[in-house]
Amino acid sequence: MTVYMIIEVEVKDPDLYAEYVDQVPAVIARYGGRYLVRGGKVTPLSPAWQPERLIVIEFDRAEQMRRCFSSAEYAALAPLREGSTVSRAVIVEGLAVPEGGEALGP
Repeated sequence: MTVYMIIEVEVKDPDLYAEYVDQVPAVIARYGGRYLVRGGKVTPLSPAWQPERLIVIEFDRAEQMRRCFSSAEYAALAPLREGSTVSRAVIVEGLAVPEGGEALGP
């Protein structure tokens, strides 16, 4: 089942974060991840949530995502993100689509 990682980022050190942003896409791609949203304009619809930057990454399977973010390659880059941002992330499952059918939702 497709899974998505949704990350909210507040950048505290743009130079250090730029190093992370330059290097992390190759690691994400190596494990089958695809960026669907990577920065870009954010238009808040709720006054209680004003995210500065949002990222959405898609993986075909949860196992790919787990391998990616537990890999030695990512572990080497994580301090760049941790030292340059305040971030929050969630993982959500995509809709289950039966063969030849429509997506099944809640």
